[in-house]
This record gives sequence, C-alpha cells and structure tokens, in this order.
Amino acid sequence: MKRWIKWAVAGLIVLLMVGGVLRALSARKAQQQALAASTAVKDIGQVELAATDVVKAQTREVIQGLPVSGSLKAVNSAVIKARVAGELQGLALREGDVVKAGQVIARIDATEYQSRVRQAREQAESAKAQVDVVQRQYDNNKALVDQGFISKTALDTSLANLNAAQSTYKAAMAATEVAAKSVDDTVLKAPISGQVSQRLAQPGERVGIDTKIIEVVDLSRLELEATLSATDSMDVRVGQTAQLQIEGSRQPVTAKVVRINPTAQAGSRSVLAYLSIDNPGAAGDAGAAPLRQGLFAQGALGTASASLLSVPVSAVRTDKPAPYVQTIENDLVVHKSVELGVRGTAGKDSVVAVKGLADGAVVIRGEIGALREGTKVRFTQLPAAAQAASAPAKPAP
Repeated sequence: MKRWIKWAVAGLIVLLMVGGVLRALSARKAQQQALAASTAVKDIGQVELAATDVVKAQTREVIQGLPVSGSLKAVNSAVIKARVAGELQGLALREGDVVKAGQVIARIDATEYQSRVRQAREQAESAKAQVDVVQRQYDNNKALVDQGFISKTALDTSLANLNAAQSTYKAAMAATEVAAKSVDDTVLKAPISGQVSQRLAQPGERVGIDTKIIEVVDLSRLELEATLSATDSMDVRVGQTAQLQIEGSRQPVTAKVVRINPTAQAGSRSVLAYLSIDNPGAAGDAGAAPLRQGLFAQGALGTASASLLSVPVSAVRTDKPAPYVQTIENDLVVHKSVELGVRGTAGKDSVVAVKGLADGAVVIRGEIGALREGTKVRFTQLPAAAQAASAPAKPAP
C-alpha cells in the first residue's frame, strides 16, 4: 500500500513538471508572436512622397502606333574623292571640323597636269599653223581652177586636206580643255556644308583616282529608315508622326513620315518608310543637344487614337502573378490588380490602358519602387489628386 502511494506521488510530480514546461513554452511562443507583430508594424512604418511621385489615372487620348526602330542617317552627306592621281597636299581638316559648300579642303600636286596643259596647247598651236598652210593651198588651187589651169580633182584634194587639218586642230583644242580640267580637278572642294565625319587619307600620301579623302555630313536634317511589314504599311501615311527615343537622349523626339518607298523589298516583302527628324542642336541652338548620325532610335508610329483610362507604363508592376499598380487610399498604400489593354503614347509619356481602377485614382509612379501594402503615406506637398482621394466622404443629406 505504501509503494502505491509512492508511485502516485512520483506521477503527480512528473505531471506538474510537464505542465510547467508546456506553460513556459506557450508563454515563450506568445512572446515571439508579439515581437514579430511589433516588428511587422515597425517595418510597415511610413513613407514620405513628393507630389511628383504620384500620377492620376485618367482618361487620355492614347495614340496607338506601330513600333519602329533603326539608325539615324543624314539626309545630305557626301564622300569627297580624288578625281586625279597624285600626291595629296594641304589636307588640314579633321573629324568634327565644320566646312562650307565650295570650301577648298585639299589639293593634288598639279605639276604633271600643268605640263600636260602646256603640251596640249603647243600641239594645238602646231595644228593651227597646219590649218593656215592648207587653207592657203586651197585658196590658190581654187583660183587656178577658176582660171582653168588645174582640174577640179586637184581642188577636191585640197579641200579634203583642209578639212583634215581643221579636224586635227579641233581635236588638239579638245585635248587642251581635257588637260585644263585635270588641273582644275587637283583642287578638292566640299560640295555641301556640314561637318567632317571621317578623314580617310593623310597629307603627303599618293592617292589614286576615286580614292576617298573625307566624308562630310549635314546634321541639320536626319532620317530614320523604318522597315514595315506589308500589312502594317497599309496603315501608314505621309504626314503621320512618331515619338522616338534616341540613344543617349533623355527627351523623346518627334519624327514625321515624309516618304514611303513604292516598292517592297525583294525577299522580305517589307516596305521602307522614311521619317524626317529635325535637329535644332546642329544649328547651335542653346540647350538643344545635337543628334548624331548612326545613333539608334526606337519608338511608335501613331496610326490610330482612342480615349482610354490609362496610367504610365512604368507604374504597372509585374512582380506578382497578376499585374498591379500601387495606389493611395486613405493615406495607405493599396495594391490594385489591373487588366492591361493597348499601349500607346499620350503627349510625351508612354501609357497603357487599364481596367480595374477608378477614374481619378492616385497611382504611385514606377520610379518609387515596390512598397508594402498598408504602408502609411505622407506627402511633403499634398497634390490635389491625393487630397481628393484621401478626403473623408461627406455624409449624405
């Protein structure tokens, strides 16, 4: 009987110890949960935004277009080549130098060609003297024929000799003109105004005919050659505009379709459209950065427009299974799932049509980054759109 009591007491002690351990573990778990909750609240915290960090979802005139891309090319460019062979002299221009139309850029050693001009002139003088001799013979023979001293055949022979001498003289004069032109060709002039883009020869170098010396480009007018499919080309018309983003440029550039190739390209069956781009910076306008030939450009060619509820493309986030935007409601960040529609441009912004947002909703711009849902928002300068969204609703009368 006493042994049973001892076992009962031992079992009771074990039960009390187990209960104490369980209570301690439960208390520790509750403490950890409270700490995690307080940490989460602390992590959510508050974010401060400027008025420019949000945008209002609103109905805009969205211009839908065809994607276009390519490299910029100067409308006017010229490669200056040597028209005669010889030693290159006087070339001082380098890449980036400005030239005017008609400006002398270099010369070819003209000593040989000047000698050829003198040689041709002497030959022409000799031919002229021979014409004079044959002319006198013809005049004498004509007088003798009139007097009946010689036959008509002798006069015909004299006339033939005179015609041959005159032809020889004319050929000598033409050779003189060719030689004089060769002397003129030793002077290389710029055919257009612009800037030197390449220098392909060096002073003192002996160049042959058609050797490239320099290339000059006129940057005041640039073009983009856009390749369109046969189907897309049906919607393109001369005069349509496009918004292009130029490599290295922060501001979009407006281009206009000025020509459309009437013939499809062999093989690809694509159609080329040419978009003209003004380059005010090339004329030295203050604050305008000049565009360069060869820069890559891409954008959208506007072919249709519609009034759609839209937000900037950068404001749509895709780090969840469904696309969403970060909105502000009652001074809190709220993630709103949206259904995306067509993309296009509104003014200078790239926008996308959305469904699932109220007209006038305040959307956080994409540059801010991801914010946790429920984060409190405070504005340094509250925009009118945010004021309207955060203002409490007035009770109905």
